[in-house]
Amino acid sequence: MKYIGAHVSASGGVENAPINAHNIGAKAFALFTKNQRQWVSKPLTQESIELFKANCQKYNLSSDYILPHDSYLINLGHPEQEGLDKSRAAFLDEMQRCEQLGLSLLNFHPGSFLKKISIDDCLDRIAESINIALNQTKGVTAVIENTAGQGTNLGYTFEQLAHIIDKVEDKSRVGVCLDTCHTFTAGYDLVNKYDEVFNDFQNTVGFNYLRGIHLNDSKKEVGTKVDRHDSIGKGFIGSDFFVKMMNDSRFDNMPIILETPDETAWAEEIKWLYEVQNSK
Repeated sequence: MKYIGAHVSASGGVENAPINAHNIGAKAFALFTKNQRQWVSKPLTQESIELFKANCQKYNLSSDYILPHDSYLINLGHPEQEGLDKSRAAFLDEMQRCEQLGLSLLNFHPGSFLKKISIDDCLDRIAESINIALNQTKGVTAVIENTAGQGTNLGYTFEQLAHIIDKVEDKSRVGVCLDTCHTFTAGYDLVNKYDEVFNDFQNTVGFNYLRGIHLNDSKKEVGTKVDRHDSIGKGFIGSDFFVKMMNDSRFDNMPIILETPDETAWAEEIKWLYEVQNSK
């Protein structure tokens, strides 16, 4: 079964995110548990935590299909100690917020080498950062999102994802979120080489590590390494890919999250994605 939703607003408190998800017909959702553009935010109140859990229960939104996203400021592979320490502290706070909310997943961008250390050293630092956070938390899986490879961002090849996972001590609490736009612009031709790309993923990383999907079309062509999301069926990936993916059982039973740019189209996109299942 497919669990489709979107990255919804938590404005006014995390407890509003399940309501916003329900209002677009979602069976899954993503959210920021704090302001994503600030290093430090006020702790979650007990009232917000209880209301969040109550609203999830009210709208039958299981924590298995909620994929929170960490702050964009965090760089777990930062080449400088001050930036690394700041990122690790913020990431731990994000993991602890997930613990408080009863969530089992935390999605994050792996990190950037900033042209100051080698790629391998940066990947090692990311894995070490994950180990530090896992050792101080329980029950939350660190979900590495693949990137488009824009700038100095790492995690854009399946080999880089595998490198990080290999160095994580608790393999039961590390996973991957594949963003379709990022995968495509990183150079994986989802349109013309669907089977080849996902066979490569299986052989390099393994579907056993796949914990979620960010479902986005792309404003840029394959291999451009530019991260620009488009609405479903309106970009260079196109509708046929999404029909194929919705009918691929390898993507069952995980959060499938829209981050497409037109929020007003989310309900319609979710409805269409469910309709195309078993339509072939």
